[in-house]
Parts: sequence; structure tokens; C-alpha cells
Amino acid sequence: MLEAVIKPDVHAFFDKRTCSVQYVVADPSTRKCAIIDAVLDFDEKSGATATLNADCILQFVESNGLSVEWILDTHPHADHFSAASYLRSKTGAATAIGSHVVEVQALWKQLYNWPDFPADGSQWDKLFDQGDRFGIGELACHVMFSPGHTLASITYVIGDAAFVHDTVFMPDGGTARCDFPGGSAAQLWQSIASILALPEETRIFVGHDYQPGGRNPLWESTVAEQKFRNIHVSACRSEAEFVAMRTARDKTLPMPRLILAALQVNMNGGRLPEPEANGARFLKIPLNALGDTKWD
Repeated sequence: MLEAVIKPDVHAFFDKRTCSVQYVVADPSTRKCAIIDAVLDFDEKSGATATLNADCILQFVESNGLSVEWILDTHPHADHFSAASYLRSKTGAATAIGSHVVEVQALWKQLYNWPDFPADGSQWDKLFDQGDRFGIGELACHVMFSPGHTLASITYVIGDAAFVHDTVFMPDGGTARCDFPGGSAAQLWQSIASILALPEETRIFVGHDYQPGGRNPLWESTVAEQKFRNIHVSACRSEAEFVAMRTARDKTLPMPRLILAALQVNMNGGRLPEPEANGARFLKIPLNALGDTKWD
């Protein structure tokens, strides 16, 4: 007889500035939880940073009597700063990301001309490999390597829920772009196929919602809904069709406005640059590093 899959409690926090969805995933019996893809606030116009999103999550955790066991990122994000380091300082919980983050670090340390940067993943407490298993209280969790959007993207399968971030979006939003350094539309097609091979009732939680048509933000679907209603998955009958569609679409998209700021923070586990002699912190923005742009 198959053991019943525990259904975790999932609470989403939508950040309207970056259209990011952050999650607290809790074991209903032990009240142990994980925080997934938390946002550290950054205003590129003023250079200001804040912990508004992270503090809201911490307040939710405290008011609901939860205990944080894990602070998880699905990949080094290109559109927001990770709050992993800040949350670790507040909770003492272990941070984790996929082990292929070292490939992202090696690539981007060259772009930033950061020769002494330790591209070994030591900025996190745990690096997960494909198939690794771990627990959140009594919740059984495992990791799926899901490259394509980035070299290091992973999916967390926690009970009956899969946290897929930039692979598929809500069905009316399609799929993630693959034109960042190290991205691959062919790999993304294979990653999506692996995710959609999960049981059809598996709940899918996405990492962004760009609110097509101006609708209210959404973040939860199922494998079955993604198979039959996702506007990119259902329209492409083969990998070749998907790669052609994704490549053509990506050529029309501007780079995320925070990519060059965010990657140097996120490849360092969410740590801001160290203060310089005057006590201030400085981001380094390489010019013309990402090729042609889409001018307004």
C-alpha cells in the first residue's frame, strides 16, 4: 500500500515591484517550515535596500507559530535580490540552492572581473543535487534539476507541491525565457517535460506572475492544467517547435532591469557587497556585457 503524500500548507507573498512570488511551506503537524525564493527589496533609482518583504514573511512565521528549518532558492535570480542571507541571520535556518550554482558563479565572475570570488558554492549551507531528498518536519521533499532558464535552476517537490520558479508560469503566461548567459531552450523543454511527468494532481507553484491582461496575480495550478492549458506547452508538439518559439520570443524581450545588479548579490548567497573605506557599499555594473539591447 502506497504511503499517503502529506499536503503542505503553502502561503504565498506576491511582490508587485518584481512580480515575484515568495513562499512559506509548512508541515501542518510539526509546524516546521521552509521559506522559498524570498525577495530583498532594492530600488535601482535611489540605490536603497530594505527588508520589507522578508520582514513580512518573518512576521507571518511568528504569528502562525512556525519554525523555519530551510531557506531555499531555486536559482540565482536575475530580477530581484535574494533575502536568503538576511533570513538566515534572523532565523539561523540553513540556506540551500542547486549544486550547479558553481557553474553560474564561474560564468558571472568573469563578467564582473571578480577574480578572487570563491566560485565554489560555499555561500550556502547546502548544495542540492538531482534526486537529493530532505525533510521539512514530516514532509518528504526531493530535488529535480530543472535547467534552461539558468544553468542552476532546480525544482523543489514538497509533498504534493512542486515549486518550479522560472520554468512554467501560470497557464496563460506560458514559459520562462532562456536567453540569459548559460540559458537553453532545449534544456528548458526537457525540464518542463520532467515536471509534467509528476502526478497530474501535483500542485504547481510558480515564481513569477506578470498578470496577463491585467488580471489579479495568481500562482497555483496543477500538472494537469499546465499540460492542457499552458499557452506554450500545449502549442508545441516537439522540442524543435518549442525551441523555435522560445528563441523567437526571447529576441523580443528586454533584459530584466536588475539583472546586472542582482546577479552579483545572488551568486554570493544574497550578500550585499562589503562596505568600502568610506563605509558605503557599491554595486559593479559591467558595460556592454550582455550584447545588444532592446532600446525603447
